[in-house]
Amino acid sequence: MTKKQENQFWDRLRGVTEDAGADPQTLEIFDEAVSRRRFMGRMGVGGAALTLFGFGAGTDAAMRGLFGRGLIPAAWADEANGLEDEQAKAAMSDSGKEDGLIVHNDRPLNVETPPHLLVDEVTPASRHFVRNNDLIPQQALDRDPNGWSLKIDGEVHEELEIGLDDLKSMDSKDLVLHIECGGNGRANFDPQPRGNPWDRGAVGNAKWTGVPLKDILERAGVKDSAVYTAHEGYEPILGDRGPFSRGVPIDKAMEEHTIVAYQMNGEDIPAAHGFPVRLVVPGWCGSCSHKWLTNITLRDQEHDGRGMTGYSYRMPKYPVAPGERPPEEDMKVGGPWLIKSVITGPKKDTGLERGETVKVTGHAWAGEDEVAEVWISTDFGLNWEKADLKGDPVNKYAWVHFEKELSFENRGYYEIWARAVDDKGNTQPIVQPWNPRGYDGNIVHKIPVTVAA
Repeated sequence: MTKKQENQFWDRLRGVTEDAGADPQTLEIFDEAVSRRRFMGRMGVGGAALTLFGFGAGTDAAMRGLFGRGLIPAAWADEANGLEDEQAKAAMSDSGKEDGLIVHNDRPLNVETPPHLLVDEVTPASRHFVRNNDLIPQQALDRDPNGWSLKIDGEVHEELEIGLDDLKSMDSKDLVLHIECGGNGRANFDPQPRGNPWDRGAVGNAKWTGVPLKDILERAGVKDSAVYTAHEGYEPILGDRGPFSRGVPIDKAMEEHTIVAYQMNGEDIPAAHGFPVRLVVPGWCGSCSHKWLTNITLRDQEHDGRGMTGYSYRMPKYPVAPGERPPEEDMKVGGPWLIKSVITGPKKDTGLERGETVKVTGHAWAGEDEVAEVWISTDFGLNWEKADLKGDPVNKYAWVHFEKELSFENRGYYEIWARAVDDKGNTQPIVQPWNPRGYDGNIVHKIPVTVAA
């Protein structure tokens, strides 16, 4: 396509948008998207279909379902930026990650998995995201567990220290548990807050083997004064700051699915995921699931370590306008995840034929609640069809799998939207509520596809 043809296309589409009754704010969004070349710079299959056919679901549907709500096509969204330098590649190799993942940082290592690589019901270590606040310990990279122990202190009747053999001798559980970075979805906030631009892939659903934290704490004897935990590990600290240390309310620590894990998918935990031992606190912000764990202190107040104060992993106590930064005293520690879903197939920008059947697949999860339904739309959220949930999760906090067969009778540009609903009636928003650090992103997932003649 020539430059002239591209410009003619966008001019025509803007005219259609304006003729459909778009208000000045909508036209401003349109102009900003085009001026930033979000889509024209990588036309590909999706762009060709837009140019040749227009919106396959109908211009009216696109105007009402997208621009009428102040939204833009998913195909225009900015790509997450990845690092390509040799140091990042070496970090990927050390952590056993396969090709196709996005490296946001190498020091500390932060790696995202594109949604189409999250298709497995149980996420393999090679496809599991990595979120680190500091460096991976050399001892973990060397797979050397010698000298490791876990200390329990604070509001307990008797301080306790156990070694790896002691831990493995206790009654253990095999649980499939989802872990998700608190900033997953940050790339979909507008304006985008500072921090890694996670899109959808800072989440995984691996099988973890370990001992319920409850059993360990009961050995030490939990005092009535204990209200919160504080976690620390042996990771090297980046910069001049204290150790990263999150915690959870004591009730969550004593919940049977919160475990001290020593295996991931039936093998020793990989270095990047916390070798030899880590916490897994399912359903809550992933930073609560401390890696390279060495110490748990029970406290008589909400923990105030690095990662617990100011704006770090904290949410406004009330809704705020996009770009607003409430005072620190109006922030609170984030809790369980909200209802969420991810489409794992088809891959974005997939090209289809008219009448071809395509199976939409994906996963949904709901923090402390249960997934009740997942709905699919192909006309920009104007109409929805219920997807099939593929059985019950293997245990609480494992994600739920969904499927839906679709076919498109008309050529053009489409988006497949997925929207999950939990057992309390909460559903994913179409427009992402804003907060200063981009936490709890759970906007409807949208996959652009094109249908040829």
